[in-house]
Amino acid sequence: MLPGFLTRAVELLLGREGRSLHLKAAGAATAVLGVVMLVGSWAVVAAEHGARDANLTTYPRALWWSIETATTVGYGDFFPVTLWGRVVGSVVMVVGITTYGLVTAALATWFVGREQRRRHHLAHGAQELGEEAVRALHERFDRLERLLAGKGENP
Repeated sequence: MLPGFLTRAVELLLGREGRSLHLKAAGAATAVLGVVMLVGSWAVVAAEHGARDANLTTYPRALWWSIETATTVGYGDFFPVTLWGRVVGSVVMVVGITTYGLVTAALATWFVGREQRRRHHLAHGAQELGEEAVRALHERFDRLERLLAGKGENP
């Protein structure tokens, strides 16, 4: 059940045709973060098994710890006490920080891109409006010249 869910989630994050590269990168990083948190939780339980004063002894606790570590919240309620547990914690931290940085950058790029498209559209509309006004003025001047030329011939 879970691998099917993960496969579907990864397809939703990465599989859209025409999706921008920064959104695909953010989606891929999010998928990697999910896997790292799940595997890291298992790895830290294995690393902490039998260690004195270990508090990451169950998978649910370790999963909560990996979530708070990846998000850099770090309440301090759970923490690894062994060297390998701390190595796993470091990996979860680095992947979490990187992922949230990518997601933030993707959102910022999306907002900036929308604003640039809006401004381009407004500028293009103003340019078309300006060209239309210039054409209308030329037509008026041409009519005025024809009127003046016609009046000058018939005194």
